[in-house]
Amino acid sequence: MRKFAIFGFALIGIFIIDQGIKELFEAGYNWQSKCISLELHINHGVAFSMLSFLGANLKWVVLALVGVLAYLVVSEGWLTKYPFSLALLTGGALGNLYDRFIKDGVTDYVYWHCGFDFAVFNFADVAIDAGIALILLQELFKHKVKKWDYLYFYYW
Repeated sequence: MRKFAIFGFALIGIFIIDQGIKELFEAGYNWQSKCISLELHINHGVAFSMLSFLGANLKWVVLALVGVLAYLVVSEGWLTKYPFSLALLTGGALGNLYDRFIKDGVTDYVYWHCGFDFAVFNFADVAIDAGIALILLQELFKHKVKKWDYLYFYYW
């Protein structure tokens, strides 16, 4: 039950923070520097504006992908293994999906342009990436611990 509470509170928190920051930029907040610009962009595609040719249909593709992810999380028992990591991933995904249905595109605002132009992104994107990175790290360390335990017991 504790893991479900962690997942629920973190997911709601990520979603609220994401939407709050987006509202700030939609209200006109803008900041420029030599390397980073914080300015409003509406992305009608996914990363690097890929799949923007799908137009309004993209939200249904993304909804289907989130549905598949939700099915896997529940059916494979991942929620009990990675409650916080999945909350980051799911909260970010739902934040961007909400934008697609309400605003017909995702509100992005962080633009890196120091040395090279990078994709414009938002807090939800960072939460998704952080969730995936945490899951990968948890899996990496889980296997290292098992290997180390084996070596420890083998020599003793």
